[in-house]
Amino acid sequence: MWHASAMSLAALFALLPGAVLLFRRRLERPDRLYWLLLAVALAGSSAVAGVGLKSAWNAGFSAALWLSIATTLALLVLLSAALREAWRLAALVLPYLLLLGLLATIWAQAAPLTRPEVTFDAWLKIHIATALATYALATLAAVAATAVLIQERALKGKRETGLSRLLPALADAERLEISLLRWAVLVMAVGLMTGMAVQYLSSGLLLILDHKILLSFLAFAVLLLLLGFHHTTGLRGRLAVRLALLGYLLLTLAFLGVKFVADVLAA
Repeated sequence: MWHASAMSLAALFALLPGAVLLFRRRLERPDRLYWLLLAVALAGSSAVAGVGLKSAWNAGFSAALWLSIATTLALLVLLSAALREAWRLAALVLPYLLLLGLLATIWAQAAPLTRPEVTFDAWLKIHIATALATYALATLAAVAATAVLIQERALKGKRETGLSRLLPALADAERLEISLLRWAVLVMAVGLMTGMAVQYLSSGLLLILDHKILLSFLAFAVLLLLLGFHHTTGLRGRLAVRLALLGYLLLTLAFLGVKFVADVLAA
């Protein structure tokens, strides 16, 4: 237990420099310090997440948080290298992940709920991978949506703020938000199907309507609705942001909220 807390605390300190400096430091493009800060944060969270992966399906609340943090950081690194202006999301992503890391550290000693062992390794690994990828994509999409709100407010006030200067421009933030949501919905569809496959192989039932399943399908429906409206009517701005954040909230409740209730509140 104390070993888990020590590792979690070390990973938290690995996140701290990036969260502070990238939130305050204005850059024109990613420099060496940017990549170094991301590398340190990713290395720390990945070390804890690697331990959590050993327990896979039975990972507790703290382990699930570190897995989501590491996956989100890995995705941010890829997007920063591949997409113009995506790197600017780090100014919000790192402080948010630091907050999640703090929660993971506080509850590092909470024992995970004992669950039946699942033996269908291939399906389970695909399901876990798609679930983590979905949540990472949705996290970055929610950050991009928050950037849209900040930039809209700055434009309406006709004055840039210290934070708005760090973030992608409004058009870039909207483009990132929609692109990330499209990928999140696509990967989530695969995750839902593989989840049903795991459920069927373990119980003979295709679907059991528990809180996690209901929240996941609600999140999927909200994000699909948002993308449908965007495609047909060009929906953007505050309504699109609210739907994106609602979908992310539902997904967070399904992915992390259920684990928190089971492993912390019900312990």
